[in-house]
Amino acid sequence: MVSVSVESPEQTDLRLRRVIAEAEFVVHDGVWTFAETPDPPVLTDEVLAVVRDTEVWSALVPASPELAGGERFGLFSFHFPGAPDNSGFVGWLAGHLKRELGTGVFVVCGSNTARGGIFDYWGSPAELLPQAVEVVERLRANT
Repeated sequence: MVSVSVESPEQTDLRLRRVIAEAEFVVHDGVWTFAETPDPPVLTDEVLAVVRDTEVWSALVPASPELAGGERFGLFSFHFPGAPDNSGFVGWLAGHLKRELGTGVFVVCGSNTARGGIFDYWGSPAELLPQAVEVVERLRANT
């Protein structure tokens, strides 16, 4: 749920700590990468997300030897229950991960109303996934 509110940085931090604690958090197996194609990719159960710009289609898929050379990511996800205000969550968590691990992340968002609404898939460099999960778990425990 996106909302507009006026709150102090401290109030935002407290709210988003509650949001992360209430969210369903899943760490996904395997290593993932983006496969680029000039045409829309075939959608299979292995394709997690598809996005395009004006030149290529990019599908988030499990890494494989055929896709060697691309960046490799570990993934985790959040499903948010419908009630809490999760506005600002992506920037808030990305900031924590950047400060603590020195890395950026990518986020792919979607919506599943049957499960409460917004969900996010987060990608970090594969070798940093355990540390990223540790940061998330610490934030989830510190509500």
